[in-house]
Amino acid sequence: MRFNLVKSGIICGAMVLAPYGALAQGQPPPPPPPANAEPPPYQEPPTYQEAAPAPTYNAPVYKAAPKSPGYYRPAFYSWTGFYVGLNAGYGFGDSDWTSPTVSNSPSGMLVGGTLGYNLQTGRWVWGIEADFAWSGIEDDVTCAAGTCTTENNWLGTARGRIGYAGWNRWLPYFTGGLAFGDVEATNSARSMVSDTQLGWTIGGGIEYALRTRWTVKLEYLYVDLGELECSTTCGTTTSSEVNFTANVVRAGLNYRF
Repeated sequence: MRFNLVKSGIICGAMVLAPYGALAQGQPPPPPPPANAEPPPYQEPPTYQEAAPAPTYNAPVYKAAPKSPGYYRPAFYSWTGFYVGLNAGYGFGDSDWTSPTVSNSPSGMLVGGTLGYNLQTGRWVWGIEADFAWSGIEDDVTCAAGTCTTENNWLGTARGRIGYAGWNRWLPYFTGGLAFGDVEATNSARSMVSDTQLGWTIGGGIEYALRTRWTVKLEYLYVDLGELECSTTCGTTTSSEVNFTANVVRAGLNYRF
């Protein structure tokens, strides 16, 4: 209703001002509308299209920085299991004769095989190991009217081992146990005696794990095979005893099952 009143007021104002506008332009004013004249028909106001919505932009999405993966403790190598291997090295030692009273220094190469088992508990490794090797350890010395020779033709050990595995793939260890081997004593002026001697050994080494199942080691053993009773066969006129000790330095390659 208010809109209609405003509209009627505007129309009346225009009718009143129209003559004055015509006079200002030098035209005769339009005749006044008859008293019973009806107002012009109602016209709908113009419609306006709605403005297009403002374009939307995809704002960048910022993601949180990835979390640090943290510290993962590396897995330690496990030494537990059976293993077999090969070993080779060099031996050098001493041999003393009681009759004739002489000494020599046998030395030579050794090549053989190894069999063993390890059990790891925490950082400690407990093991047993046996090995057997061909030996070329020998030496001779001039004695009385001939030559006295001491030879070791084969050598074996059966030992326990205890190692420290706190350095992951490195395993330093101590070892000790029984030693056994052939000792041969020859007096060129008389005869020869050969026998299998039982003794003891002690030593140590360090082993390194190359891959999951392969390891290499460097080892030292002190071996004492006791005294060979040679009687008068290789002695002079009295019974002779021939002892044999050796220092063995060798390397080995093992495969763990």
